[in-house]
Amino acid sequence: MCKLFRIGISVIVGGFLLVAISTPIWAQPSDPAPDRPSDEGQGPYERLIIRGATVIDGTGAPASGPKDIVIEDNRIVSVESVGYPGVPIDEEERPDGATKEIDASGMYVMPGFIDMHVHTGGKPKVPNAEYTYKLWMGHGITTARGVPFDELEWSLSEKERANNNEITAPRMYSYHRIGSGWEDREVTDPESAREWVRWAKDQGIDGLKLGAHDPEIMKAVLDEAEKLDLNSTAHLDQMGVARMNTLDAAKLGLGAQTHYYGLFESMYDDHDVQPYPYDHNYQNEQHRFGQVARQWDKIVEPGGKEWNNLIDQFLDYDLTMDPTMTIYEASRDVMRARAAEWHKDYTLPSLWDFYSPSRRAHGSYWFNWTTEDEIEWKKFYDRWMQFLDDYKDAGGRVTTGSDSGFIYKLYGFGYIRELELLQEAGFHPLEVIRSATMSGAEELYKKVDEDAPFGIIRPGKLADLVIVDENPLENLKVLYGNGAVQVEGVNEVKRAGGVKYTIKDGIVYDAQKLLEDVRNMVDKQAEEEGEKEWY
Repeated sequence: MCKLFRIGISVIVGGFLLVAISTPIWAQPSDPAPDRPSDEGQGPYERLIIRGATVIDGTGAPASGPKDIVIEDNRIVSVESVGYPGVPIDEEERPDGATKEIDASGMYVMPGFIDMHVHTGGKPKVPNAEYTYKLWMGHGITTARGVPFDELEWSLSEKERANNNEITAPRMYSYHRIGSGWEDREVTDPESAREWVRWAKDQGIDGLKLGAHDPEIMKAVLDEAEKLDLNSTAHLDQMGVARMNTLDAAKLGLGAQTHYYGLFESMYDDHDVQPYPYDHNYQNEQHRFGQVARQWDKIVEPGGKEWNNLIDQFLDYDLTMDPTMTIYEASRDVMRARAAEWHKDYTLPSLWDFYSPSRRAHGSYWFNWTTEDEIEWKKFYDRWMQFLDDYKDAGGRVTTGSDSGFIYKLYGFGYIRELELLQEAGFHPLEVIRSATMSGAEELYKKVDEDAPFGIIRPGKLADLVIVDENPLENLKVLYGNGAVQVEGVNEVKRAGGVKYTIKDGIVYDAQKLLEDVRNMVDKQAEEEGEKEWY
């Protein structure tokens, strides 16, 4: 998904396809988040000890506990086994000297989650960034890669505030499109594209969000990025994918593919371009999203020689897959996505308006969505999931991104759904958690000459952690902000789970309190607009 629906799907200057998306029609950045109140998030502490937890360390190793995790300021200093399951803990053998303790007996601790594909929202659908940030943090997301969060200057300002813990928000990494932030200049050729990369690096960006640019532009940008140790990800959109599919881009040094664009086009069997209907118009969003799934039977044999050869090539190029399956899932069952039980309490009326069918709002393409459309998308997902699982099995890196804020997908909730979809694709829950933690950290630091400072639970790593009182390996649904339905006795229905604590930089946040703040924002906007039954 792009940040917003925009006029002009491509800009061509001097024969080069420069950007896949142009100027916004009406959107403006959300208001910046307010400063973090003194009572929101406690710490960091001189010596915080999380007691008796079962630890899922993010590497793919099995859960283990009970363990005490010792944190000093914003760093983990030790992770100590303190006994055996079902056996009383010898208190004299435990680390001491705590200035703050969290009793995590019976709870599960994981590294903080990393969302590798986010946008903050922008007005009018998200009036204030606090709404988005608290949904992220309320679901254990301690690091987010904006692609972009919003406009360059706004994004870099919010990044600085978030990374200094001046606001309640995940740690931010800010990726931007070619030409972003140049107020009175344009990218017109490979040399000006290189110049923009150098300028943007000086402004403080962390990486590039690319489209399917013409080969000359793509080559120049990725070459310059390599010189500057800037990583990259790309949405290889259909307007340029005929000349720049995933394999083409990987050969030039692309760091990661986001979504699926370019992947299927790298495996066409009897075609070089997708055989669109003759009346296809890309700016008609129902055409765009209705036809893209109809590639599932145009590719080489799944699991065959050519399929596996492509996997080997991607491995050679160290390409990362950031699939964001969650954002397109409504296409295979729009009623399910529209009726998700959290919309009533957590979706702003202004965001719901954006989701509703519209010929102008990006991703709101439900003009006449048919049973056949959904069938085609289900078959498409089968092929897509098989490739992702095969790539993971071969040693490829697969990360987790959500791209929420479109197509009935809500921030935070959409991210947890991505975890479920990876499990559906064939990932063991331990592999899912690894994708959500260690793999994302590795990708963010792939071009940096240092190990990622977060992503696994180890001494020396930043204290970015998620604590939940249910076993997420048994049921990933317990990570949703509203928990998972369980029954006690004969028919006593309850909800269990939801992240209990999100810890970022050693600062302990009550995740459920953050989500309560979100519910209050939704109620307030609904009351102001007189739309209590808006959903």
